[in-house]
Amino acid sequence: MKLWDKGYKIDSLIEDFTTKEDRKLDILLAKHDILGSMAHVNMLRSIGYLSEDELIKIEIELEKIAESVENETFLIEDGVEDVHSQVELLLVNSIGDIGKKIHLGRSRNDQVLVDLRLFFREELSTLINRLSSLSTMILDLSDQHKNDLMPGYTHMQMAMVSSFGLWFGAYAESLIEDIETCISTKKQINKNPLGTAAGFGSSIPVDRKLTTESLGFDAVCVNSIFAQMARGKTELLVGQVISQVAFTTGKMAMDICHYSSQNFGFMKLSDEFTTGSSIMPHKKNPDVFELIRANCNHLSTLPQQLQAVIGNLPSGYHRDFQLLKEIIFPALEKMNRIIDLTAHALPKLQIIPPDLTENKYEYLYSVEVVNDLVKQGTPFRDAYKKVGEDIDNGAFSPQKELNHTHIGSIGNLGNDILRNRLNRLLKS
Repeated sequence: MKLWDKGYKIDSLIEDFTTKEDRKLDILLAKHDILGSMAHVNMLRSIGYLSEDELIKIEIELEKIAESVENETFLIEDGVEDVHSQVELLLVNSIGDIGKKIHLGRSRNDQVLVDLRLFFREELSTLINRLSSLSTMILDLSDQHKNDLMPGYTHMQMAMVSSFGLWFGAYAESLIEDIETCISTKKQINKNPLGTAAGFGSSIPVDRKLTTESLGFDAVCVNSIFAQMARGKTELLVGQVISQVAFTTGKMAMDICHYSSQNFGFMKLSDEFTTGSSIMPHKKNPDVFELIRANCNHLSTLPQQLQAVIGNLPSGYHRDFQLLKEIIFPALEKMNRIIDLTAHALPKLQIIPPDLTENKYEYLYSVEVVNDLVKQGTPFRDAYKKVGEDIDNGAFSPQKELNHTHIGSIGNLGNDILRNRLNRLLKS
């Protein structure tokens, strides 16, 4: 079944090329398509284009279809082009001509727009919940290891004294920022495109305010052409969220690979999270974090992948948009899996604080010595020069006592501030 069917047959190879992947991905939109149809038929009843009896019959059948989606028995049959066509076919098969009335005042264009916005809204909520749990876990690890010192690095060289608490807390704060981006994006896309039809409105006096309220949208996409232009932009916004989360989780995975190597030895992965070598008996490889890193690197290119499809398109609907599902849907699934794997592996990560009293770590304290001289009255630049000369001459001998008290330092992690920030975001 094709909603545009005019009686002629399309070439089978062309049909397979233009619909095969889309039909598979459309299963993910089924429940959202039914929600949109529910709101639409109630609106049609309110403006007099359906009788109460017709509305009830349609609603009963839509609820049955929704149950099949919930039970995972819903299928898009061979020869049926998409989820919209399948839902309408089931209605027509069940209640006859009444089912044919459901498409009045809308197009597949605004159907897929509303389906996608409902889908992304739900996916972003799921992502927010996952990120909230992960960031809370990492904050707890930060508190647990707040007194475990480690070297901090810049340019891959030892810089200053840091702590595992500070390291964990950095990733917690980054994830909280990512949650903020998720919430902002969710708010931006939570606008109703239903009723814009093919992008130019309709002579049917659709009540777009009613469908907006019914579907829980914050506002309406006002301009019909803009609603269609937002296809691609919506996916790009979600893609930027995924890219940002991937940046955080990928960098953390890289650090874990780095710090768990024998050259550092600051962390040890549980044996059950490592793999071995076919030739070297001693090897315990951090494959899970290497694959997280690689997948995050790929996900970080998501905005570019999406822009490669939509970058030169004029306004209006184009079949090119179909490819966006093939890019963004698997990316969402992959990102959720990465978050789950990270949350699964982190509690089994053994922290092994190095002994910073060893001579090889003494330069970590150079800034402390500079600051001590400043406190005694030496201008900073002179103190800096003196300590540099002592290091060059082999006369540097630091006192390894630390007194960091400002917010966000090893002595005052500020994790309560981050927890409060996270709670405020989630309440918003």
